[in-house]
Amino acid sequence: MAKYVPDVKTQRWVIIAATRTKRPDEAVAPKTGASVCAFCEGNESLTPPEVYRIGAGEKDKPGWQVRVVPNKYAITDIHEVIIHTPNHSDDLEHLPTEQVARILTAYRDRYRAHENDGQVIIFCNHGFHAGASLMHPHSQLVVVPKQINLDSLYREPITNVVEENTSFITYCPDFSQWPYETWIAPKIQGTKFGDTPEGELPDLAGILQTVLKKLEKIYLSSTIKPKDRSDNAFVYNYYIYHGADWFIRIIPRFIHRAGFELGTGLNVNVVDPTEAAKEIKETAI
Repeated sequence: MAKYVPDVKTQRWVIIAATRTKRPDEAVAPKTGASVCAFCEGNESLTPPEVYRIGAGEKDKPGWQVRVVPNKYAITDIHEVIIHTPNHSDDLEHLPTEQVARILTAYRDRYRAHENDGQVIIFCNHGFHAGASLMHPHSQLVVVPKQINLDSLYREPITNVVEENTSFITYCPDFSQWPYETWIAPKIQGTKFGDTPEGELPDLAGILQTVLKKLEKIYLSSTIKPKDRSDNAFVYNYYIYHGADWFIRIIPRFIHRAGFELGTGLNVNVVDPTEAAKEIKETAI
């Protein structure tokens, strides 16, 4: 069971989840070619029983395209892993767009499945420096009880537009806390992510994949990313806001946070969002 500890003065909370220390970490001990990945097709027996799949085949058998299983090393009492693809190495930005739409369908369906259980947080840690512990592309869904106050941003005003399509708009808010931080928001306001119609998911998949590809190109040629990343891999986080007026917030990890930010709560952004939006918009892929 997760343990929730409040700070009485600020109403912020801490979750005590000791089981997280037991999770495997490929960043510390990278898997060799002979090692077995529990998320790869054919190894379904190595995960807890699946709770959802897109694709053919029987439960816990090969044939799936997207698979969802409970997390063995849960943060909260409801914590799921959304496995993006049977392929061990294809990241979201390099998958076929129709596969990205399937992943977003899984997000939407699992959001709906748990909406009455609490606050549904869907997030992706891409790369070990972004908090991932396993290489196989995946996202996570965590449910936090409704009485827990979340210290989350609300949707920022739309400025510094990068791109838009029929249903969604990509922009770099003036309040961006990270270099090249990018948000995707639906044009219709007042909705939750679980309200997204089936017909809009391909639009969302396309605009999400486009901005990730552009950010990857900027990241790989950038001189501001941390010098300790010898692998030069594109590292980022994104999450889907849990409430009304939802958005996807993408944070490329160009920088580390240090003592000033941690001690004051003030974030230093070394790239002006206006210039970031212009560069992303003009980046060819």
